[in-house]
Amino acid sequence: MSEATTPKKSFVSPEAIEKAVKKMNSDGLLPKILEEELLTKLKDLQITKKQLNTIVKEVRTRFENALVEPGEAVGIVAAQSIGEPGTQMTLKTFHFAGVAEFTVTQGLPRLIEIVDARRNPSTPMTEVYLDEEHRHDVEKAKEVARKIELTRIENIASNVSIDLSEMEIIIEIDLDLMHDKGLDIETVANIIAKGRKIAVRTEGNLIYIDPKLEAIKDLQKLAAKIRLLPIKGLLNIRRTQISKDPEKNEFMIYTEGTDFVKTLRIPGVDQTRLYTNHTYEIAETLGIEAARNAIIKESMEVLKAQGLDVDLRHITLVADLMTANGDVRQIGRHGISGEKLSVLARASFEITVKHLLEACLQGESDDLKGITENVIVGQMIPLGTGSIDLLMNPMIRESTPKKEKK
Repeated sequence: MSEATTPKKSFVSPEAIEKAVKKMNSDGLLPKILEEELLTKLKDLQITKKQLNTIVKEVRTRFENALVEPGEAVGIVAAQSIGEPGTQMTLKTFHFAGVAEFTVTQGLPRLIEIVDARRNPSTPMTEVYLDEEHRHDVEKAKEVARKIELTRIENIASNVSIDLSEMEIIIEIDLDLMHDKGLDIETVANIIAKGRKIAVRTEGNLIYIDPKLEAIKDLQKLAAKIRLLPIKGLLNIRRTQISKDPEKNEFMIYTEGTDFVKTLRIPGVDQTRLYTNHTYEIAETLGIEAARNAIIKESMEVLKAQGLDVDLRHITLVADLMTANGDVRQIGRHGISGEKLSVLARASFEITVKHLLEACLQGESDDLKGITENVIVGQMIPLGTGSIDLLMNPMIRESTPKKEKK
């Protein structure tokens, strides 16, 4: 007897999968990224036509069910979804990349900085990725780091003294430190001469400065200024740290401090991947869309670092609100809350009396279109069922046909 053979299952081709997914999203309801993710996952599977149709139908149904209903209080849901996990966050700053004294603000203080749109973050930092020529060699990476890191006279001088007999300032240069910064003594002397417009001469590792001053006090003041004279690098970047990215197998530079525009111009920097945590610098250099993306990225990273799971859509809503008018605004009385058109909404947030007095003096009126002002006056709020008005005329009645007698 021959054994009964089971019929072979016929699996759908990748082309058929792509066609089914495109057909499912023919109206463009699903985001492109979700469509691409579904295609990627389905192409690796061996599935029948029936299974494919079931999966595609289920994805579509679940996405439609997850859409926000008209009139839903998305702002309140977002505020609760960010605020509640925010109460569990730490108040610390953490060491970054295992380097002593190289810290970055995290946790609640950083989240407050982001939503307050602070012009000067407490720990500004830049991630500098390098181009193809510099990213694989640590010495070439150091060359770029030297161009970025600020070097002052005090960083390469072992001593800055005053010779009172000759009324000269003598700078003793540490040759090892100077060579490590990629400098030579003549270059340093020329920078001092041009920067302060004074006579300078060199002997060995010594630089003699003759400012032609007669008062000792003036000489001491000048010596203090020369000690802080910048020679090389960017003024706002105090320190750099070269690190190796094990995933990409390349060297990159982390900086303490940030100067986004000038860093972009440094030879050897990969301009397409340069990133800073200073939102305002991103907005001024790359535009408001880039700033919006930076707000989302920074907020999500802060929450994930604390082990908190907040849906991206809540953060996106906050970022959209902060950047809606083309400028980065804070969520506070100097930003979004202080710019509301409603007098009662502004007064309910902070400094109640001031807002009410100013509104009285300017003769402002309140249209009672928002949530807060309607709660204050005790009316139905324009949310959910309250956002819909139903109009009907009781005088018009639909005439029902009379039943015919048999």
